[in-house]
Amino acid sequence: MKKSKVLGSLFLSLAASIWGGMYVVVKHVVEVVPPLEIVWLRYMIAIVALLIIGIVTKQSWRIAKRDMLLILMIGLIGNTVSILTQEAGTMLSTAQMGAIITSTTPAFMVLFARIILKERITLKKALSIILATTGVGVIVGTGSIDPSLRLGGISLLVAALTWALMSVLVKKVPGQYSQIVVTLYSILVAFAGITPFTVSRLPRLDLQAMLHPSIWGGLLYLGIISTACGFLLWNRGLQMLNASSGGLFFFLQPVVGTLLGWLLLGEQIGLTFWTGTAFIFIGVLLVVREK
Repeated sequence: MKKSKVLGSLFLSLAASIWGGMYVVVKHVVEVVPPLEIVWLRYMIAIVALLIIGIVTKQSWRIAKRDMLLILMIGLIGNTVSILTQEAGTMLSTAQMGAIITSTTPAFMVLFARIILKERITLKKALSIILATTGVGVIVGTGSIDPSLRLGGISLLVAALTWALMSVLVKKVPGQYSQIVVTLYSILVAFAGITPFTVSRLPRLDLQAMLHPSIWGGLLYLGIISTACGFLLWNRGLQMLNASSGGLFFFLQPVVGTLLGWLLLGEQIGLTFWTGTAFIFIGVLLVVREK
């Protein structure tokens, strides 16, 4: 097995696990900070973190004009539309539902990778998606979905669709650019796009409530770990694997999200959760071992 595939698998697994835990954090923080403000604050924190990393590691900040449109699209589609709909969907649903619905991303990634990158869908890859999707279906069966949560579900589905498209576009970014720089620029695009809609709302934030350690700690997690580190790991991992195979690691999100929702929020899971988890891991293992 190639070292790059092992490293890519590790990076993608870590990113998906970080984002699985993110749903629990967002579910808590959104009680004090609304979704739009959460995204704005996490991006501001992530920009500072990535700037520090970039300066310390002496990155080259130059991007050719011909590639700027691609980075602009990544920022608008993935870092703006996908993240905003994800935050709103999580607020309108449950942590478990959030992790599960957005885990449909790999199926969309396979489709976009076929259309945009002309990646071949192998039998093993198709079997991996079927197994992992079955696992998600089994997990979602652990609890009834309240019809009142439907709007949240639709929002999360849009988040999954746009994140899949962004992940495939990342594969088209030339390899000579640092992922630190690409990630920073794409986040700057999103930050600039949502700032006009956010600044007038910031004075209404409950600053006293935000000073609680669980809230500012959650914001730091969302900005540094989930956004700066998570995006870097995801983008770097995708550079090492093909897009449709890399997307399978997104299925680790419902495992982490559901488990933490059970441990920290009291959301119920049962035997079917562990059965579904087994299907997901078998599907991911098939991709890792694919030649």
